[in-house]
Amino acid sequence: MLLMPLRAKVLARTAARSLAFLAHVDPGETTVSIEDDQGVRHRVFCDVRLETGRRCVLRAGHETPCTSRLSRWPPNAARPRRL
Repeated sequence: MLLMPLRAKVLARTAARSLAFLAHVDPGETTVSIEDDQGVRHRVFCDVRLETGRRCVLRAGHETPCTSRLSRWPPNAARPRRL
């Protein structure tokens, strides 16, 4: 069994987020598949619908709580001070 390359999933997530401003694009439905096995698709985003009606924006299989927005800063990163 071949494992889905991480780069393919990262590229798919990046493309989906970049095109999310288009009304007909649903990033939550983005999938990738191996060239030799097009019938087997792998989700790149979590499929959970949140109370707000939006989908979770985190990667499929994440271990943290679902969220509708990405954090701009890693949890332990020093944030710039406002003047």
